[in-house]
Amino acid sequence: MNLMTSAWVPVIHQDGTKELIAPWQIAETDNPVIDINAPRPDFQGGLYQFLIGLLQTSFAPEDEDQWLEYWEATPTTDELKESFEKLAFAFELNNPGDVAFMQDLELSDGKEESIELLLIGAPGGNTITKNIDLFQKRHQFQKLCSSCAASALFTLQTNGPPGGSGHMAGLRGNGPITTLVMPENRDKKSLFQCLWLNVLPKENANETDDAHKTNIFPWFSKTRLSKSCTTKQCQEGCPKCGTYPSNVDLLHAYWSMPRRIRLVKTSDPCKCDICSIETDQPYKSYITKPKGYRYVGGWVHPLTPYQWAKEKLPNPIKGQKSGLSYQHWNGLVLQDTTNNYHAAKVVEYFIAERALQIGQSQVASLWCFGYDMEPGQAKARCWYESHFPVFYMDEKQKNNLMDWGAELINSAREVVKILRTQVKEAWFRRPKDVKGDMSSIDMQFWQATETGFYNILEQLAALPGETGMAPAEIYQAWFKTLEKQVFQVFETATLESNPEDLDLKRIISAQNELRKKFYSNKTIKNLKLKATPKETEK
Repeated sequence: MNLMTSAWVPVIHQDGTKELIAPWQIAETDNPVIDINAPRPDFQGGLYQFLIGLLQTSFAPEDEDQWLEYWEATPTTDELKESFEKLAFAFELNNPGDVAFMQDLELSDGKEESIELLLIGAPGGNTITKNIDLFQKRHQFQKLCSSCAASALFTLQTNGPPGGSGHMAGLRGNGPITTLVMPENRDKKSLFQCLWLNVLPKENANETDDAHKTNIFPWFSKTRLSKSCTTKQCQEGCPKCGTYPSNVDLLHAYWSMPRRIRLVKTSDPCKCDICSIETDQPYKSYITKPKGYRYVGGWVHPLTPYQWAKEKLPNPIKGQKSGLSYQHWNGLVLQDTTNNYHAAKVVEYFIAERALQIGQSQVASLWCFGYDMEPGQAKARCWYESHFPVFYMDEKQKNNLMDWGAELINSAREVVKILRTQVKEAWFRRPKDVKGDMSSIDMQFWQATETGFYNILEQLAALPGETGMAPAEIYQAWFKTLEKQVFQVFETATLESNPEDLDLKRIISAQNELRKKFYSNKTIKNLKLKATPKETEK
């Protein structure tokens, strides 16, 4: 199956029809494709990234004028088909002994693994040996159709969980957050438009020589094997140290390949264990070897936000136990100066260059998704998705909102710390000895205050850039939201849960301490002060 010419991408059309299409069919305007219809949420996110990478690689606009032209009028299917099919040489899924999509070119021997280990979250050998596959049982997905195998392969390589000794983590580390700009009226936009919002202007010429192809598609040539470097004065670019951004094309980031894999196809007609589609030649296993591409240096993937600190390499933001909530809004949409979080390149570019072109006020949303992975392991703890508002703002409004948003979020973080401590005091006789995870309490609070935060944020985004200080009623509304929800979440957590025994005296004592700490907190007192309207001098 060739991923450029075959129908394999699961989609849903405007009239509700579901089918598999070839990538170029996203440009169809009669009964257009409105969304991907993947059987797993990580495949959904993976296929969006695959198609964005495809557009960026073969159909990137020359400039913003051309981008706007295709935003207002989708390119023809012939244009897209011709462009995509130029890459068909690198997108054969099953091509024994030759170039195959995201598969090691020369991998003829190695360890054979069950195909289910391509799936992030599948129990590995150690988990099975210890018999602790409690949530995702072994042997559930032993036969995959070509569509699901391609989706699983790309999703694994782009999310980059490490695969044990010598099996490298991805270009964005283990479990990166991906952020995609989505149009405000999502139900009225085609899939092409959703993808197109995340395609940047062309940064280099469309070269077609073999060397250039190799620098974009790592599977087009012999794998750069990672070994320990013994060079005393190693410089960036040393092949023994790994692969640096300077070693390859910028587009390589969309097609990174940390794992050495070769899919094994069989002749055993059956149903796919994921999507239930009948397949004549399922994939049941793959061959793998360690020491593939090791990505080092200052890599920046255009679809991922990063933490940037002085004199340090950019660090991709990962999934977290408490999920994705409005506490991350500043860092994922604009910039969180407290934690040095910076929005993804496509998000920054959209706000700076495109928001005004496609509308006013709240013109888009940010779809954020990714796995929360156990640090340094291929163990998935949870899959998270969230949608954040994105506003059109001039530079002054942007700076104001960044400061005001940080102020509101930081006050909420202070309250979360107090709440978490006092719930623990209410739950346990010896809270300092308890080492359990309290992130569920954090999540309850963030969810309870989310609507209030976004209502306030929308009001702040509409203020003129010359506004010196946010109105007192804004601070008043936020103070009331925090005040109401901190006590409500505490009561729900302590009176409806029972980690040990229900001790009413202990709960009341912890509640009194919560009130004391909340009202005496310096950040909260400052918030309340700003919530008090200043009297006009007579």
